[in-house]
Amino acid sequence: MRRWIPVVVAAALALTATTPAAADSIRRPLDCARVKCIALTFDDGPGPYTGKVLDILRAHHTKVTFFLVGEHVRKYAGTVRRMAREGHQIGDHTWDHPHLTTLYDDEIRDELSRTQDAIEAVTGKRPDLMRPPYGDTDARVGAIAAELGLAQILWNRSSHDWELRDTKALTAKVLGTAKRDRVVLMHDIQPHTVKALPQILSGLEKRGYHVVPVQKLLRGRTLLPGEIFPVGGWN
Repeated sequence: MRRWIPVVVAAALALTATTPAAADSIRRPLDCARVKCIALTFDDGPGPYTGKVLDILRAHHTKVTFFLVGEHVRKYAGTVRRMAREGHQIGDHTWDHPHLTTLYDDEIRDELSRTQDAIEAVTGKRPDLMRPPYGDTDARVGAIAAELGLAQILWNRSSHDWELRDTKALTAKVLGTAKRDRVVLMHDIQPHTVKALPQILSGLEKRGYHVVPVQKLLRGRTLLPGEIFPVGGWN
């Protein structure tokens, strides 16, 4: 019986060898009313680089929100399942990324509902958030989103990662626009975004931010179908 004592002691020491921040997160859930939170959101995936994004997020013990294009979901089904399994929030980014306000009502319904179906088929959970491509929405799009049980998620600041091809410039852009409770737009289909992500996450951590999914910013509130969050414009 004595030979098991070192093993038990080693296991106990391993459990207690936790940083104060990690121990605090184990003791109580993250409360964005008490700490500085910022939501990073990733559009247009899943794609060939999304798995690497998930690796980086896991290394930083970080959860985010992904808005998925429906036509890519089946091709990268394993990646989407991993998103769900690792606790990331998943939203609807339409079937093939059109300007929704230019479509007929039934076309808007088809874009959103087909993507909901695809995500539910892979993850077992139907999304209740959508992001209109290009932020292109109006009262008609909002009404159809409400009909389908989808709140609309926009953003406060964009990383402009589709035009900033330099890793340092992209990192500086995100860190320079960081502010408590902001929703930041990024893209997991951009390879330079993946390269910049470790520096972005480390920089936010050093500035005292907790990177969270959008739902954490709501402090327990549930968005109504069709409701827009955040409000007040974006760029």
